[in-house]
This record gives sequence, C-alpha cells and structure tokens, in this order.
Amino acid sequence: MDRGTKAPVPGRGGDEASGSGPAPAVPALPAGEVFAALGTSRRGLSAAQARAGLERYGANELPRAGRRTVWRQLAAQFTDLFAVVLIVASGITFLAYALQEPRNAGTVQLAVAILGVVVLNAAIGFAQEYSAERTAQALEAMVPHTCRVLRDGERLELPARDVVPGDLVTLEAGDAVPADCRVVEAHELAVNNAPLTGESDAVGRTADPVAGGPPLEARNCVFMGTDVVAGSGRAVVYASGAATEFGRIYRLAAAAPRQKTPLQLQVASMARRVAGAALAIGALMFAVRLPTGQSAVTLFVFALGVMVALVPEGLPATLSVSLSIGVRRMARRHALIKQLLAVEALGSTTVVCTDKTGTLTQAEMTVTQVWAGGAPHPVSGVGYEPSGEVADAAPVRELLRVAGLCCDARLVPPAGRREHWRVLGDTTEGALLVVAAKAGLDRGAQEAAAPRVTEFPFDPERKLMTTVHRTGGGYLACVKGAPGELLARCTGVERDGRREPLTGAVRAAAVAAGDELASQGLRVLAVARRALDGPRPAREEAESALTLLGLVGMLDPPRPEVTDAVTACRRAGIRVVMVTGDHPLTGEAVARRVGIVRRPDPVVVTGARLDTMDDEALDSLLAEPSELLLCRVAPEHKMRVVTAFQRRGEVVAVTGDGANDAPALKHADIGVAMGASGTDVAREAASMVLLDDSFASIAAAVRLGRAVYQNIRKFLVYLFSHNIGELVPILAATFAGFPLVPISAVQILAIDLGSDVLPALALGAEPPEPDVMDRPPRSRHERLFSAAVVGRILFLGGIQAACVSAVFFWHIGSSGIPFDDFTEDTLAYQEAVTMVQAGIVLSQFFNALTVRTDRQSILTAGLLTNPALLAAGGFGVALMAAISYLPPLQAVFNTAPLDATDWAVLTGLGTLPLLADEARKGWLRRRAGHRKGDPR
Repeated sequence: MDRGTKAPVPGRGGDEASGSGPAPAVPALPAGEVFAALGTSRRGLSAAQARAGLERYGANELPRAGRRTVWRQLAAQFTDLFAVVLIVASGITFLAYALQEPRNAGTVQLAVAILGVVVLNAAIGFAQEYSAERTAQALEAMVPHTCRVLRDGERLELPARDVVPGDLVTLEAGDAVPADCRVVEAHELAVNNAPLTGESDAVGRTADPVAGGPPLEARNCVFMGTDVVAGSGRAVVYASGAATEFGRIYRLAAAAPRQKTPLQLQVASMARRVAGAALAIGALMFAVRLPTGQSAVTLFVFALGVMVALVPEGLPATLSVSLSIGVRRMARRHALIKQLLAVEALGSTTVVCTDKTGTLTQAEMTVTQVWAGGAPHPVSGVGYEPSGEVADAAPVRELLRVAGLCCDARLVPPAGRREHWRVLGDTTEGALLVVAAKAGLDRGAQEAAAPRVTEFPFDPERKLMTTVHRTGGGYLACVKGAPGELLARCTGVERDGRREPLTGAVRAAAVAAGDELASQGLRVLAVARRALDGPRPAREEAESALTLLGLVGMLDPPRPEVTDAVTACRRAGIRVVMVTGDHPLTGEAVARRVGIVRRPDPVVVTGARLDTMDDEALDSLLAEPSELLLCRVAPEHKMRVVTAFQRRGEVVAVTGDGANDAPALKHADIGVAMGASGTDVAREAASMVLLDDSFASIAAAVRLGRAVYQNIRKFLVYLFSHNIGELVPILAATFAGFPLVPISAVQILAIDLGSDVLPALALGAEPPEPDVMDRPPRSRHERLFSAAVVGRILFLGGIQAACVSAVFFWHIGSSGIPFDDFTEDTLAYQEAVTMVQAGIVLSQFFNALTVRTDRQSILTAGLLTNPALLAAGGFGVALMAAISYLPPLQAVFNTAPLDATDWAVLTGLGTLPLLADEARKGWLRRRAGHRKGDPR
C-alpha cells in the first residue's frame, strides 16, 4: 500500500511517490477541469471517497525525525564531561591496583564504586530524557493542527493528518497549507514560501492555468509547510505526507542536531571549569603529600579521591529533572513550552505585550447594541446560542443581512448534551451571525438569494472585508470593518429604506455613537453596502461611495482570572502593555476592568501616531513609567514596539494569534501564541503556546519559570556546599601533617550515592516560593553562579567543613595516639572517619531543608511539605547507619560503629548550617521590610 503519495492524475508518468511535483497536466488545466483530473468535485470528496483515500495514501503527516535508539540514548549518558572524568578516574584506579605491591583491596573497591556512581547517574539521566521525550510528544498532541475542507458540500474542520488527495481545502489568511494543492479559486490569495524557497516575500497565487516548469514556480499551486499571508481561496490536494515538496526537504533536514540553550551552555562551561579545578587540586594534593614518604601509587589514589570529591557528578541529571518538571508543571497550567530557552527567559521577563481579544477577554463575542437610523437597538441573550431578540428589529434587518453575507464563519449547533453552540471561524463574525438569527434572518436563505461571486478579504492595513454577491437586480458589495476606515469611504446613509447623503451632522452622529459604544468596552464594527454593475469590480470601486447602514457593538467580557494575574505581574516588576487593533476607548475600558490601567490619565497611542514617530521618539515614549495602551495597531507596529523595548534592555514576552504576528513572535524573547484560537503560523513561530489563550497562563508560566531557575540554583548550592565539606578536612589533615585522609574516596562516593543525587532531584521539584512574584525580574545577564550563589555555597559549605574537621581532630586528639602511629586499622581512626562521613550526611540532611527557600523561613514553608526530599534524606541517613554498623560494609568503607553520644553530637552540629541560614534569611526579610517602609 502506498503511503503519503500523490493522487494518480492524467498525463502523469514516472514514480507517483517521488515528490517531484504535480503532474504537468494539472497546472496547465483550467480550474474547472482540475476536479475531474484529481477525482473530486466542487462539493469535495464524499465520505466514502475520503475513507478510501486515507486507506490508500495514509495519514497526511511527515515521517518522524530519526530518533536515537534506546541503546544510543543510554550510551550518550556516558559521554557527559563529568561521566568521562569519572570513567577515566576509575580506569586509572584499576591500573593503580594492578601496579600496587602489595595490592590493596580498597583500591579496586574505589574503582568499582566510581563506576557505580557513573552507572547510577547515567540511569537517572536516561530515565529523565526518555520521560521528557514522551512528555513532549504528549504535549505536542495537545496543540490542534487543523484545516477546513469541503466534503459532500459541507464545510468541515478536520485534523490536518486526515486530509487526502482529492480533498477540496479552503484557505484563509493565517492558515498553514496542509498539503500540496492546485488552486481552483483565489481572492487576492498570497502565500509565504520561505520554508521551501527561502524567499519571505508574499507571493500571489492564481487559479488560472500556467505553462509547465519547476513545481515550485507554478503560481497556481500551494505547498505543505507554507503559510497563507493574505486573501482566501480554495485548492484541491494532489500530494500528501512524504510525497509533498516539503516532505522531500524535511527528510534531508530531520536529522539536524539541536542547538543548546544558554543555560545548557553555562552548565557545560561550569563543568569544564570544575573538572579542571578538580584535576589541579588533586595534582596539588599529590605534590604536597609526596614528601611524606608514602608510595606514589597510594598518593595517586588519594589525589583521585580529592578529585572525585570535587566532581558534582549528579548535576546533569538534576538539571534535566528540574527542566522537565518545570515544563510539565507549565503544561498543567495550560502553557506548552516549545523551546527550553523560554523556560530560562520567563524568569527574566520585564515586559508583556498582550493582545486584548481572547487573551484578556473570553473571546466569546455577543452583540449587545445595534445602532441604525440614528437610534440604538438593544440585543438580549449571551453567547453563541441564537436565543434572544433585537429590540425593534425591522429597521436593522438590512444591516444584519448585509453583515451576515459578509461573513465566512459558521455557527455549529451542539452535537450532544454537554456541548454548546460554537463558532467555526472568526468569533466576531460568529457574533454577527447570532444577532442576525435573533432578528429572524435565515442565513441559508439569504445566501441562496444572494450567492457570493467574489471577495476582498480582511487585512490589517485597510481594516475592511468586502464580499460581492449576485442579486436579482444586479450585484451588491457588502462591507464591514473599523468605523473610522469605513466611514471615510461612505457618501450616503440609509434611513427608512432610502439612501440619503451622509452630511457632516450625520457623520458626526455616527462617530459619537461609535465612541459611546466603545467607551462601554464594546468592540464596534460599521456595516455598509454598494450596488455594482458587474461581478468582478476592482477593490477600490467596491469599497468606495458606500452607503452606511449602521454600527454593531459587541461585548467580549474579561476573563475573571486575568485581574489577579495582572496584579501579580505588577508585584513582580513586570510591565503589562495592551496592544490591540480595537478602538482606543474600547481598549481603555477593558484595560481598566482587568487592572492594566488604574490611573485617570493613561498614555494611549494609536498606530497612526506610531507611524509619525521616529525611533528616538518611540524610545522616549517607552521609557516613561506610564500606563501604556497601543490601540488601532497593525502587526508591523507590534514588531516595532517589541524591538524598541529590547533596545532598552527589556526582556519582552509578546502574544499573537495571526499570521502577521509571526515576525514579532519570532523576534520577542518569548513569543506566546494562542493554542485554541491562534493560527498555525503563529504557533509555529512562538516559543510558548497557551492552550487556553488566557493571560493568566502567562503569569503562571512566569512564576514557574522563576521557580525553575531558583531550583537549579538551590541544588547547585546543595551540591557544591557539601563538596567543600568533603574537601576541607582532607586539606586540613594534609597541612596538619596527619598521614591518613579524614574521608576516603569510597566514602565520598557513598555520600554522593546516598545523600547527593536523590535529594538534589527532590530539590529540582520544589514548588515556587510564595514570594517569588514579589521580587523584581532576574537580570538576563545574571549567571547561574552569581555572587549571591557563590557566597551561600561558601557560607554553608564553610560551616559544614568546620564542623566535620573539628569532629575529626577532636576524636583523633582525644585518643592520645601520636599522628605517626596511626594506621588504617587503628580503631580511633576508623571511628573518626566514620564520624566525618556521618557528619557530612547529617549536615546535608539539614542543608537540604534550608536551601529549599532563599528568604522564607523553613518553618513557614513547612518541614514536611516536600516528602520526596525527606525520603531522600532519610535514605542517605539509613545508608550511613548501614555503613557504620554492618560488618560487610565496615570492611569496604573501613568504618566503625558509632554510639548514641556520637550521633547526638553529629546531629547537633548538623543543624548548625540550618540555624545559621535561618538567621541569614531573617536578616534579609527584615532588610526587605525596611526598604518597603515596613519595620517588620
């Protein structure tokens, strides 16, 4: 069975699945003959034909990129720099064992232990990578990829993967072309072929036949992976899946390696520095202890122990876990992260440029007022269910008839008890269709009486949409759009069924009525018409000398959760700027409802004013600490504003849903597309997709993004502070002239296994601190190892190191045995090294609790609120007890049993890092309170 191939067409020769373009006959055929050539009709495929096509050609999807096998994924875990360093260290230790005379079993135990740590971390890293890959696949499935087709004459919205050759696809601005198609109807249709040709300019498409040539040069064909940037049309699919032009290119590019994010590069750079420092300090310890008379092999093994103490081998695994958990948590809050870079940038966001409709509001338009003949006509009912009525409907029926004819959307009745009326297409048009139904108009009858013959689709520049219809007396242009732009094209107004001149007074009354509706927070559209002589007028003719029919005001209520989200962003030092194409009064009314505007004098700038401002003036405007609203703006204005904010050093998140928003989404630090109402083009350009379209999900993602970065820093503090606790006693013993080490390399690895990796993983899952949104954004230039992080590592690690070093020398000194008489079999030495190891483990247990928060007291956060961390710490303590008391493990680690007094002393010392850090946090809270004028 062929999968993803081209439909057989007359005149075709060669391999149907080669992806070499349409049959030469298809572009050369007149549009009317294409249907028969591709086995379809103007009504599209029948349901039976579609099923047969799906069975024959397979799903319309590209082959998945070649994934690494499980074994390759597992093997890749052993190529990390830390893993390589430890593997080499293990190999050298095995070699040292072979060269020792007499051979020391402890050396081979060390080599095996090092390999054990490498294998454990590889297993954790592999499990997380595999889980993250499965999660990413599941999350991608949550984003809709649909297209509109005609089947049996019915307009349907289908998953793009279900499209088959012969399907009649409808195309509108913002759509991604689902397959390779031959255009059969075009209304100012233009596409962006950049994914195929590299040329980003819009290219016009036609339904006319063209001569033969390369497939990509056929101006009557559109191709999978390209975007519709303007106009509308219909096209018949002739190739799907891998047989498309895009499929051919995709196969070549699918195996391209992924680029690392800045965070990953920072960690890689840190790994190189830490590995270099570990090797240098190990070499220094070898040189310092060489004059003691110990064998070179023994000293070399000792130096390896120092190096192992400094290598945070669990860091790569914990980093992967933290990022994966952050992505999953954001998905639960309806924010799908497409690029890890967005996770990092979210924590630094300083400005959010947000759309109004659908993001701040519910995107469920309801017409509440119709203005015609100089009088308002209230409308009852809410939502898309056509129940309610228009007050005194007779004078506005012509307005609503014309508005309904100038719509592409369709009302879809509920299919079951739990479903509601919904709109297939633009929500604004859906509201117009509903109010027309409330006025008693039957859309089907109206369209049958006045079939559409051509159209001029809406575009953001002229802010109008026009359709031309054939009527019994000739042809009629139906126009709807922004009141300002449409009124400028009107020369007459309809009153009581008669056309009258549009005088200055009437024009002023219409403007005043529109402003009054907009001041109520309503979105306002004007509706007009014009009689025409022929079916194919020029756009300028169809949209001039219009007769104004009236205004329509529709309400899009704010989302209830947005006000709290805007307040949270204000507390977090994030500036929220509304960017909307609506009337300034409408924009301000909604902005006040959701809390973006609180002052009586916000700065409201229109797109027309932006056009008059140079970059310097725009920079000055954005530098003002005022509440800013950008209204009546086009997508290019949004792009310019984003660029201007970035020139000022701001980290900008910008929302978008249309095809023309794609440049701004790509250029922003975080491009946020709408998952429910956005176009495929916008979702492809964005780094984050809101599955519910709500601004509150942006605020939630910022909060979680800050938490991810904080958690990474928490486990960095945790990992590196205990490395200091392991290294300092060794250095202290060396410079004090003690012949043996206070903690062996095997003990260090046991600490890493029991008290290092698992607690760090639990810290990576720590929920956000309550005050995370009360802090200013993190600087985009701030590094992971900031001065504050390094200071905290030294602070906590220094306390640990001082405590375990004091315990070691106290126990050694209290034995009364001279330094030179100590051997590895001396009981006092075995007890001392056991106390050092146990002291580090207990100290790390309390250290894990204190690093959970940066400022908040651990008592406020709750000692039991991270059970995974308590379980991981408890496992480390239990492993330490086994090493102390079980004879087989005593033989491996050269330890001795500790009594209750020893454990009590070590527990008391272990709490010192927690108590000291609690004092530091209290000082920080008091200082922050004084800065706010609150003495508490």
